[in-house]
Amino acid sequence: MNTLRNKVSLIGRLGAQPEVTTFDTGRTLARFTLATNERFKDKDGNWQDNTQWHVINAWGKIAERVKKALNKGQEIILEGKLVHQTYETKSGEKRYGTVIEATEFLLLTPKSEPTTNK
Repeated sequence: MNTLRNKVSLIGRLGAQPEVTTFDTGRTLARFTLATNERFKDKDGNWQDNTQWHVINAWGKIAERVKKALNKGQEIILEGKLVHQTYETKSGEKRYGTVIEATEFLLLTPKSEPTTNK
């Protein structure tokens, strides 16, 4: 039951090519952004788009799969968990952010499809 406590599922498109880093420890991180889009009618009956951008971190084996399979513009289903981060800027300001740590993904866009946004 613990696996249901912090779970995120998203369908979206990659906003940029994943950045992959391998650390001195041998651990690999793939970092990318994912855009999700909602389309709705406003009070005047006009269609509106609401795009949300999410920062995604993938570690280890998932990062290796991201590196091999994903490109900018591709549509994926992503599962992960929310991770809240605190850091300090060079000027000493405390900042907060939330990222999604990927646990699994499924490619929806065929590899042969051009990576342009529709």
